[in-house]
Amino acid sequence: MSPLRIEPVTDATLQDWRHAHNVIIPDDPLTLDEVRERAGRNHLEVAYADGELIGCSTVRPPRDGSPVATVIVRVLPAHRRRGYGEEMYARSAAHARALGASVVETVVLASNTDGLRFAESHGFTEVDRYHPPEGGGPFITLSKS
Repeated sequence: MSPLRIEPVTDATLQDWRHAHNVIIPDDPLTLDEVRERAGRNHLEVAYADGELIGCSTVRPPRDGSPVATVIVRVLPAHRRRGYGEEMYARSAAHARALGASVVETVVLASNTDGLRFAESHGFTEVDRYHPPEGGGPFITLSKS
């Protein structure tokens, strides 16, 4: 495994974050403006190995006194099962806990069996399913304390 470089999203890396998101979640593609908006309210990061984009992550902080943060890690298919997701998840979960979260949730597109397997192997259990009104999905929300 090559050393992983994980960094917060900047204007220079918005397109990389968007690319990884849209490859892994084709049912809900985002524009650059939507990614910019998300970066204003969430902590977004991109990951690289040997200068190549590996994936991206999102940490939605707890809001309004809630103990719940959402951590979503997306690893591009060609880079899965190499430990990158593990490293990205550990970093994102630690960030969520530092923001005061005692419960971490994640959201996975139901068709992403690798993502579901990863979440379940890390102790997450399904708590909800969301079917977008415009079609696609469903998205599965999983949680762990």
